[in-house]
Formats: sequence, structure tokens, C-alpha cells
Amino acid sequence: MPRRNRVTPLGELIADPARGLVYGNRGCLHDETGRIRRRHNGKRWIACRLQFRGWLRRPLLQAGRFTELFFLDEATAFAAGHRPCALCRREDYLRLRAIWRELYPGQAGADAIDEQLHSERVSPDTRAQRHHAARLDELPDGAFMLEEGAPWIVLGSELARWTPAGYVERRRRPAGAEVSLVTPPSLVAILRTDWEPVVPLFHPSARAAS
Repeated sequence: MPRRNRVTPLGELIADPARGLVYGNRGCLHDETGRIRRRHNGKRWIACRLQFRGWLRRPLLQAGRFTELFFLDEATAFAAGHRPCALCRREDYLRLRAIWRELYPGQAGADAIDEQLHSERVSPDTRAQRHHAARLDELPDGAFMLEEGAPWIVLGSELARWTPAGYVERRRRPAGAEVSLVTPPSLVAILRTDWEPVVPLFHPSARAAS
């Protein structure tokens, strides 16, 4: 039976047998039995490489340790509000930090980044994922928007619906539409810089949609 450690673009944790291409965590979310008890624990939400220095955690979901999470790709991790790990993805983290200083002069370091992202990804009233109004024409490739409760990704002139196994139901991107943006605005700004991470930005199924 698959564990409930796959993350959707909406930040939800689901159980699904499909494999993800990006690894990460947002603190310890499970109890001593491995059951998920909370959506997050702290403000440090990171996205990592699947493999690094031969490290291997077995079994998963150890009591008192962080909950191992898996994402379809980097675009999904961004939508859920995760940023690159400063250890296993040092190059990506340093590049993000440099861009961040240009976007937010005076903010420096992981704590400032995590504080800003937390304000963009979590509603202070409901504690649910926060969404933002945006113009679809202005969104870069890799940004997610919401339509009838489902997350869709921007891929050039197209949109594609996210599923745990990949992107499906491709259609043209409508011009002039106002949409509900899922990806935190600060990470949308990162995507506008032609972001090319060391982890896969897009699942292979995105190529058929582009």
C-alpha cells in the first residue's frame, strides 16, 4: 500500500503508487505509527534531490524524524511552496538567494526566504493553501493555476492538468483570463528567470504538452 507522502500542487499529501522526481520535507508530519497528522511543521519547506552522497533513509516515516515527501517535479514542488535545499541543491539555493536579493532588497538568508514564502503559501485565517489573483497571459511556464478545483500548469501556449502520474488533458491557454494562482508569487518570479534546476523542472509528460 502506498504511503501518504506524495504532494500535490495544492500542498495536499496523498497516497499514490506513481513515482515522483523530486524529494523534500516540511518537518515531521506523522506520528509514531507513520500516520500523517498535520500539513506542516515549521516554515522550512524544502525540495531536494532524490539521491545525494549515497544517503539512504530506511525505513521511511521514522518516529520523531522529518516526513519524507515526494513531488512529481520541481514545478509541483514550487506550487506547493517548497524552495531548493541549501545542502543537496546548493547551486540552486545560491542562485535563488541571489535572485531573491534583487526581488526583496534587505532580505537575506534562508529564514527570510522561508518567512516570505510562508506568508504567500498559507492563509493566516484558514491555514489552508493561499491563492493569488493573476493574469494568465503574464504567467511563465511552470506556474500553476486553479480551475474548478484542479491544478493546471502553464506550458507555453498550452495548459495541462496535473495528476500524480503526469500531465494530461492539454488545451490552449485562453487569452486575457484572470485566474487563481496556486504557485506562490515569489516562486513565479523565479520561474520567469528561465529557472533550470539540478532536479527535473518538468515531468517527461510535459514535453507532449509543450
